[in-house]
Amino acid sequence: MDAAMNQSNPPASLELWPIGNCQMSAMVDERGAITWGCIPRVDGDPVFCSLLNGDRKDDGVWRFELVGQVSARQEYIRNTPNLVTTLEAEDGSAVEILDFCPRFERSGRMYRPVAVVRIVRPIAGNPRIKVRLRPMTNYGAELAKTTNGTNHIRYLVGSQALRLSTDASVGYVLEERAFRVEDDTHFFLGPDEPFSGNLREEVRHMEQLTRKYWQHWVRGLATPFEWQDEVIRCAITLKLCQHEETGAIVAALTTSIPEAPGSERNWDYRFCWIRDSYYTVQALNRLGALDVLEKYLAYLRNIIDSCQGGQIQPLYSVMGESELDERVAEDLAGYRGMGPVRVGNAAYTQVQHDCYGQIVLPTVQGFFDFRLLRRADEADFASLEEVGEMAWRMHDQPDAGLWEFRTRQEVHTYSAVMSWAACDRLANVAEYLGKADRAALWRERADAIRERVLTEAWKENGGEGHFTASFESDYLDASLLQLVELRFVDPSDEKFLSTFDQLEKALRRGEHMLRYAAEDDFGLPETAFNICTFWLIEALALVGRKDEARKLFEAMLSHRTKSGLLSEDLDFETGELWGNFPQTYSLVGIINCAGLLSKSWNTVR
Repeated sequence: MDAAMNQSNPPASLELWPIGNCQMSAMVDERGAITWGCIPRVDGDPVFCSLLNGDRKDDGVWRFELVGQVSARQEYIRNTPNLVTTLEAEDGSAVEILDFCPRFERSGRMYRPVAVVRIVRPIAGNPRIKVRLRPMTNYGAELAKTTNGTNHIRYLVGSQALRLSTDASVGYVLEERAFRVEDDTHFFLGPDEPFSGNLREEVRHMEQLTRKYWQHWVRGLATPFEWQDEVIRCAITLKLCQHEETGAIVAALTTSIPEAPGSERNWDYRFCWIRDSYYTVQALNRLGALDVLEKYLAYLRNIIDSCQGGQIQPLYSVMGESELDERVAEDLAGYRGMGPVRVGNAAYTQVQHDCYGQIVLPTVQGFFDFRLLRRADEADFASLEEVGEMAWRMHDQPDAGLWEFRTRQEVHTYSAVMSWAACDRLANVAEYLGKADRAALWRERADAIRERVLTEAWKENGGEGHFTASFESDYLDASLLQLVELRFVDPSDEKFLSTFDQLEKALRRGEHMLRYAAEDDFGLPETAFNICTFWLIEALALVGRKDEARKLFEAMLSHRTKSGLLSEDLDFETGELWGNFPQTYSLVGIINCAGLLSKSWNTVR
């Protein structure tokens, strides 16, 4: 890190530390600068956008520059997303920056404003800092204009404003002039309204309440015995990816981090994919985090209502909006200058039939789980049957598949098996509700889809038979590893074992796994897809190769950022992370593999 301190503008990196409160999120880089943060919610205008601003890293940033700085170190306060960054200067002086987004119960509801709090503490010598606070507007088009008063600065960002309340000199902040930090200095950047109460006392109280909230939330998690720190960090970050107002869960907190250098595989992931969210709530369910599931199920009920028994899209906005038109933000150069920066995602127009199963599977828990505040009822079952009807009608129809191919459609095996799972689980619910006729219908449909998959998606290939990625082809993709997770086949099934053998030969690259090896819309894949590597690890454990699975899991953990997180993709030759960050898929992989591979708590108690 010392070398980086000597560079005025080091290249953008995914060594980022997310902070947030399930309404606002921001990314803090290795130097303690906020380089990414959107308002009024995760899919909004990135007022902090220097992460994607190419060489213009001094715009769209909030940075405390310690005069003579030579090093920085960071850590989260235990079991919270509250971050402490320590900056040290060559003369021995040092400051500590405490960053958090307030989250705690107040007046009978959760207080989670669109706000970031930063507290700068002098901890050694006579430190001098310069505050560089330059929010931008309209996706990097221009710096926000300002107005100010005695103790505040207003930043005009689009149709609204952010207000910085501080006990630092407003003039020093506006002029970016270095000043000595002789006492704790407080900054509250939030809604454009006067800050009520004593700033120093209020923000310190906010931090204590926020810390208490998160530590109590973590205390309720049923973690595996091994890798507890790793699992807890992933769980906290997955919760930060939920837009609590509606219950939607975004795939990542960023847009347009390339999947591979210069590939133009740059996508906006600040939306709720039905598939990604299914995997997220599944992982958090295994830890007992039912609050995320409950809020997400409410979001799904609204999606089901709005589609009125018709086709469900693969993704929606966090507010449930269906039209997510894709455009390019021309004023942002992109991560390391690798544009384009995309806003919106054209995948919303795609047909992806796996989404029906991914709505049914998490919703089914509502019928069986006595812990839930709102258990599902017969009206919910009637709505869910409409989703099942779509799964039944579409199980053998072409779609873009879970990898969202933009130029071709086939009958993808994964989508067909998800449709089978929808019918299978609906039969389970019908039996539980005492609806014998409906149970028989859904069981009959599930059996019919199973037979279709076993017939159409199996290729003998001269004695080396395997399931195929689609009914029309004989190529392989990593989603076939999910046939066990979905209970379509048993891990000891000969067909699965043969498929797994072929998958390793075709897609494994040392310690990593590709999604697929065939050329797609953008050419040959250049990086491994992290969730696929975790699926590989799970499969290894389930077929009895547990020692190898543990070794690969530890290898994947070594690729995490210092914040303990992963992005979507990884260069299997250099080990560098690529793709949007933090990627919910990848964090799900850590949680699931830790639970599968960990020693039992009974070994120590």
